[in-house]
Amino acid sequence: MRLRPAFGLLAVLALMGQGVARADVWAYVNDAGVPHFAAERLDERYELYFSDEAPQDNTRAKAVPMAPSRLLAFFEISPDYKSVRHLMRAASHRHDIDYALLQAVIATESGFDADAVSPKGAVGLMQLMPATARGYGLVDLRRKPVARQLRDARTNIEVGSRHLRRLLNRFPQRLDLALAAYNAGLRTVREAGNQVPPLRETQDYVQTVLALYAVLKPAAEKSAPQWPAREPAQFARLDETPF
Repeated sequence: MRLRPAFGLLAVLALMGQGVARADVWAYVNDAGVPHFAAERLDERYELYFSDEAPQDNTRAKAVPMAPSRLLAFFEISPDYKSVRHLMRAASHRHDIDYALLQAVIATESGFDADAVSPKGAVGLMQLMPATARGYGLVDLRRKPVARQLRDARTNIEVGSRHLRRLLNRFPQRLDLALAAYNAGLRTVREAGNQVPPLRETQDYVQTVLALYAVLKPAAEKSAPQWPAREPAQFARLDETPF
């Protein structure tokens, strides 16, 4: 089962056309081989990874070093991505989330670095706050607090996918708002009048994920993965939390 039709590629492109996202993605790869994506050039390390806009001058044309096909190639050769893609496909199936969307979110959140920790304390592949994970059933153990558990790829992707699915359900046919809530919190989106909040970080986040998703979606549609027969037993106990 794939992502609901309302969140398909046409919907993503429509959001872009409304100014929610430009189809520009800037990127750099750090010394550890972890990619960082952004909707704008955050500093001198970033180069324009791809753009779907026609170049307006020779300078812009020369500034586009990578085409969308090279983005797809990155995912095929990245060892960090390859080590977790089976977990992503299983979570995609269990929670009815388009695999390409899950790719785009994790690429934007962590560049597939399972040990990533943000300055605010968000942990792992899907950059989850420990408080959020506790809401989905994780508990601090004597020798393994929730923050440490979230460094495990399987745990992180499972909890993060459940959280993302909850937000997709809260904002049917508004993928931009679901992504904004994932980044800034559900309350922040509500306080903004159920619009993408006027926060630079959140607006850039939504733009980046949507742009990556628009490129990755066609490739995902060509694949026909085999799903596991059932979800891992360790997650069967976690109840869906309706908060």
